[in-house]
Amino acid sequence: MSSPGGRHLVAAESLTVTDLRQRNRSAALQFIIRERETTRADVARHCGLSTAAAANIVTELLAAGLVAEYGSRASRGGRPIAIIGPRLDGAFAVGADVGERGVAVELFDLGLNPVDREFRGGARQESPDDIHRDLREALEALRVRNLERWPKVLGIGLGLPGVVETSPDGTQTLYAQSLGWEAHTIPTDLAGDLPVFAENGAKTQARAELWFGAARGSAHALVALLGRGVGLGVISDGQLAHGAFSSATEWGHTKIRFDGEVCRCGDRGCVEAYVGADAVLGAWRAAGGQFEGSGWTALGALLDAAVSGDEAAARVVAGAVDALGAALGSMVNLLNPQRIVIGGWVGLRLMERHADDVLAATRARSLRRLSEQFDIVPATFGGDTVALGSALMPIEQLIAQGRSVDQGRSVDQGRSVDQVAGGTTRR
Repeated sequence: MSSPGGRHLVAAESLTVTDLRQRNRSAALQFIIRERETTRADVARHCGLSTAAAANIVTELLAAGLVAEYGSRASRGGRPIAIIGPRLDGAFAVGADVGERGVAVELFDLGLNPVDREFRGGARQESPDDIHRDLREALEALRVRNLERWPKVLGIGLGLPGVVETSPDGTQTLYAQSLGWEAHTIPTDLAGDLPVFAENGAKTQARAELWFGAARGSAHALVALLGRGVGLGVISDGQLAHGAFSSATEWGHTKIRFDGEVCRCGDRGCVEAYVGADAVLGAWRAAGGQFEGSGWTALGALLDAAVSGDEAAARVVAGAVDALGAALGSMVNLLNPQRIVIGGWVGLRLMERHADDVLAATRARSLRRLSEQFDIVPATFGGDTVALGSALMPIEQLIAQGRSVDQGRSVDQGRSVDQVAGGTTRR
């Protein structure tokens, strides 16, 4: 007769086996989605599984509708090798790039391919209520155009301008000091009962570059977002750094000059006050530059003028590059990255014409030995990066659960959105 202690031991062993199987299933699904095309043998090698165990997990994922076979390739004298990948219509996710002037909301399939997109706002700085309305309207427009896909939408990821803090119960709050907004609870009523996941936009960009872009394969990397605001995602040991309350790496508000230029956050000498779009274009206007707008076209006019003999424009561009080099050099000395990825629309424009200058400025401000250990490259995805990284948050929730969309919803039925999302945005 088994003792009560024996029964508990059996239960504990059973739970351990179940947990291990779930972990292996999640690892396999993540690998398949990231690779987009792979084989059962590759799954086994990457996940440290036996061939039989990998085959069983893939069979389960095929049955769950999350993985599909896409033809085969020849083997050396044996049977053809089946090519597997994410089943593109097995699930969908929404990612939103939320800025101070509006939103770009995109629907992605399980292979993280863009399916549809919707924009709202764009003409002026908006209030949190305006942004809330923009999001609801954009999501409703996507839903109406994608009625057959919508039941398989996993959730909504938001890339936001500011500090996103996650409380122990899963409630998330946005602190956008630079925009003059009061602390704002992230809304969970954007599209029915779809769970909402929120993160700082620089971190969602870093997540996209880590999964599919220029930071892939780098265990230690910095992913900079340069736009009107300035942010950074830090990848350490292959993981995105979040800090104690999920708001780490507010690099744009670290200081490169004591008591320097006034920043939008109200302080002085911040990185953003020298390399943010408003700061760079403001410096050109103060130097006599004449241009229209305050975005992509205006910055292009500055860069064109700088190479066309306009000495004031050339000084402004050189100053921005030097400031960026000083800011990145400090991060090199602090974190010793293998790679620095420059993204955001300001960053991409600078990298088009001044990639070598940015690299030289950063190395000049780094310790000599550390300056030899990194490279600098442009971001891979351009304007879609923040939205793509945001859509990865509900995808990561699916991977952690390892269940089909319908199974996941049945398990989560009756739980609040915060309970479903809790712990997934603060990894």
